[in-house]
Amino acid sequence: MSSRAAPLLLLPGLLCDSRVFADQLRHFAGATAVDGFGACDSIPAMARHVLEIGPAKMSLLGHSMGARVALEVVRMAPERVERLALVSTGTHTIRPGEAEKRHALLALGREQGADALVGRWLPPMVAPARRSDQALIAPLHLMSVQAGVDTYAAQITALLKRPEVESLLPQIRCPTLVAVGADDEWSPLEQHRFIASRIPDARLQIIAGAGHMLPAEAPDALNQAIAGWLEMPAGSTITTMGDDE
Repeated sequence: MSSRAAPLLLLPGLLCDSRVFADQLRHFAGATAVDGFGACDSIPAMARHVLEIGPAKMSLLGHSMGARVALEVVRMAPERVERLALVSTGTHTIRPGEAEKRHALLALGREQGADALVGRWLPPMVAPARRSDQALIAPLHLMSVQAGVDTYAAQITALLKRPEVESLLPQIRCPTLVAVGADDEWSPLEQHRFIASRIPDARLQIIAGAGHMLPAEAPDALNQAIAGWLEMPAGSTITTMGDDE
């Protein structure tokens, strides 16, 4: 990690914990991760937890739901966030059918258990070419099953009552990385182009061959993007980097 950068804090997404960032935690000395948000059922409450446990100044990276939490941290305490990375995420409000799909998965989990819920939920979260890769899938499946149905229920409650955030994007002034897997079917490339276009001088990184679970699917490529982001001078004008297809 650059000696100039504030400590790196990683925020996981739905049904995830620090294990999703295993390769980032190994690669970046001094990096830490929030070990999941458990039964916390609102994005603002998750953000308050980050502010309670996080360093006074931080390089804040959020993945999926964790990126929405990171944005809420920026809203609450922008002076605490030296730089921001938004990975595999979106900033849109609730879309038609979203609540029904999430509640259908919850009903499956209540009826058949966490293994059935995760078995339905997880495959679309990785790139199509990786869905039979058990070296990738098995640890992600175990992590998510261990989070459990009650955690899923609490976290979808948080997501379904998430705060509006798109109006916040133009106000962000810290060095910002927006990263997405080119094969992300859950939070597709278009969402990330939108986010990067709204944040002044944001850097957009598109990583080939990866889906929504980008930190685990393409750790080396993501780590390279993170390293470049950590080298960005805080408080300076950032030159937008071209897409890396």
